[in-house]
Amino acid sequence: MLSKINSITLVGIEGYEVEVEVEVQGGLPYFAMVGLPDVVVKESKERVKAAIKNSNFLLEPGRIIVNFAPADLKKEGTHLDLAVAVGILCCIGEINYVKTRGCVFIGELSLNGEVRGVRGILPMLLEARGKFKRAFIPYENQFEVSFIDDIEIFPISNLNEVADTINNDLPPQRTYIDNFNKNDIQDLDFNEVKGQKYVKRAIEVAVSGGHNILLIGPPGSGKSMIAQRVPTILPELSLEESVEVTKIYSVAGLLKDKGRLINNPPFRGPHHSVSAASFVGGGSNPMPGEVSLAHNGVLFLDELPEFRRDVLEALRQPIEDGKVTISRVKGKYTYPARFMIIASMNPCPCGYYGYPIKECHCSENQIRGYLNKISGPLLDRLDLHISVEPVSFIELNREKDEESSLKIRERVTKARKIQLERFKDEGIFCNSQMKPKHIKKYCKLDEKASKLLEIAFKNLALTSRGYSKILKISRTIADMDSSEKICEKHIAEAIQYRNMDKRFWR
Repeated sequence: MLSKINSITLVGIEGYEVEVEVEVQGGLPYFAMVGLPDVVVKESKERVKAAIKNSNFLLEPGRIIVNFAPADLKKEGTHLDLAVAVGILCCIGEINYVKTRGCVFIGELSLNGEVRGVRGILPMLLEARGKFKRAFIPYENQFEVSFIDDIEIFPISNLNEVADTINNDLPPQRTYIDNFNKNDIQDLDFNEVKGQKYVKRAIEVAVSGGHNILLIGPPGSGKSMIAQRVPTILPELSLEESVEVTKIYSVAGLLKDKGRLINNPPFRGPHHSVSAASFVGGGSNPMPGEVSLAHNGVLFLDELPEFRRDVLEALRQPIEDGKVTISRVKGKYTYPARFMIIASMNPCPCGYYGYPIKECHCSENQIRGYLNKISGPLLDRLDLHISVEPVSFIELNREKDEESSLKIRERVTKARKIQLERFKDEGIFCNSQMKPKHIKKYCKLDEKASKLLEIAFKNLALTSRGYSKILKISRTIADMDSSEKICEKHIAEAIQYRNMDKRFWR
C-alpha cells in the first residue's frame, strides 16, 4: 500500500512543505529513503522501526520505501520522524489513512514511541497554516505556537496517542497561555548611571534613529554599563517583530520561558574570541549566528579591536543589507540581521591614551597598531563616535536621582512613531535605514544648516558615507525636537557625534 503524509522542513528560518510518500511491500526486509535526505533523516529509519515496535504495533518484515518530495529540496532534521511513522502505520492499517488528509505531522521519535520536541516549530506552523486544517506537534512545543489560531493544533506525547486521536476523532488537548504578556520588569536601569550626560544624550539619539554607535574611553569609565542598559530604552517589539525574532531563536533552539514569544528586544554580547561562523552564522548545517540572534535588538561588541579581523569585516554585509546570506553547495540560507551595534573600546592597549587621569605607557607604534585593527570602512559604518570621559568623585557621590529608563524610553518611542508614520509606504522603519532617495526626500535643510554642513564636509574631510550619516543623525535629532525641517542646531549636534575618529585615527 502507498500513503502520502504531509510535513514541513526548514531552509534557513523559512518552512517548506514536504510530502512523505511511504510504500510497504512484502519480501525480504529492506528500508530505503530517497528524496535528498541528510544523514540525520536517514538515521530515522532505526528510530521509526523501534518506536513502532515498542508502541505495540505489528510491523511485519518487508520492503519499506520512503520518498521525500520535492526531491530536489534538501531535507534536514529529526522532525520528519513522525510523518514517516504515520505513513508506515497507514500502510499497515493501524491508522485510518483517509483521516490523515489535511493533516501535517512534525516531531522526533524516541525508541519507545515518545514524541520529542524539535527546533523551529514556529516557522514550520507559520508555513502550515492556511494549507492544512490540523497539525500534530510534540507536546513540549505547544506553548511556542499557542497564538496561532487558524490551524487546529494537536499536541501529542507518543505514537499511540497519534493513532487514537486520528482513528477516534478525539479533540485536541491544548493548554493556552498568554504569548503577548509584556515583561517590563528590568534588572537594569539608566538611573543607576551617574553623570555621563553627554553620552546618555548620544545613546538616546542613536536608539531613537536606530544608529550604530562607538564608545571610546579608558577602563572603568562606564562603557559596558551604559551599553547593557540600552535594551531598557528600546521601543517594545510589535507582533510582527516578535514573531520574526522568535522564529530565529526557535530554529537555533534557544527559546526559554516555555516557548513564549520574545517580546523584548534581544541583547547579544559575544566574546571577542567568537569565530566567524558563530558570529554571522554557518557551519556544516547552517544555523543563525550572533548577528541574527540580535535581530530587532542590540549587538554589543565589547573591546572591539580584540575581535578577529575577519569577524569584524563580516559585519559589512548585515550592516548594509539587514540580512546574512550563507552559501553552501546544497543551497543558500538567508537569515535576517537588522540590529543596532554598540561597540566599545579603549583608545590604546593600556587604555589611557588621550585621557589625563593616568599616564599612557604605550608606544606610538603600539597605539597605531591597536587602532588600525579597526578598518576605515567599518569605522565609517558606525554612525556616532563618542568619547566616554571618566566620572568625577562629585558626580559619583551625588545623591540626586538620575533619569530613569522609562522616561528616556517614552521619548525614544515618540521619535520612532514619527519615523514609522513617515516611512509607512517606504519599506523601512527608522532613519538609519534611509537610502539616498529617502535622504533626498526627507532630509530638507534650512539655509544656515546647509552652509554649516558644507563647512564641515570640507574641514573634516568627510566621505560621501560620512555626509549621509550626518544627515541621517540630524534627521533623528530633528524628530526628537518634533521639527519638520532640519535646522542648524541639529546639524551642529550631528557633526560633533562624527568627530571623534579625527582625534584618534587622524
